[in-house]
Amino acid sequence: MSTRKARLWPSTGRATGTGERGFTLIELIIVLSIIGLLVGLALPTYKSVTVKAREAVLKENLFILRKLIDQYAQDKGKYPASLQTLVQESYLRSIPVDPMTRDSATWVEVRELPSPEDPMLNEIPGVIDVKSGSEDKSPLDGSPYNTW
Repeated sequence: MSTRKARLWPSTGRATGTGERGFTLIELIIVLSIIGLLVGLALPTYKSVTVKAREAVLKENLFILRKLIDQYAQDKGKYPASLQTLVQESYLRSIPVDPMTRDSATWVEVRELPSPEDPMLNEIPGVIDVKSGSEDKSPLDGSPYNTW
């Protein structure tokens, strides 16, 4: 039998007083510098990608809401009184969130103008269009989100 003890644990790579190898301060600084450089290069790309994604969601939400407003008008013969009417009549499960304001209550409802000859002047004019409630402008083309 051997009198030498078997080593149970591998070396951790840390410098100890017994001559084991480890990482120097220069190596750690170089690695952290490379990581910082990569993060610095990726951050602007990440921000522009998130803006593009939010704009795509806004366009899709506006398309769907406008389509459902038109569908409601064709089915009922009048425009909905509000976006909430679309939910109550089961055209929508819930009002979508405006991705620019991150709130579902900020949609701007564009209403039809009542005709002076209309016998139902007491009735609330229906919603004919919807726009974002955001006052911000798109950094990609410079147009305000509330004009889309």
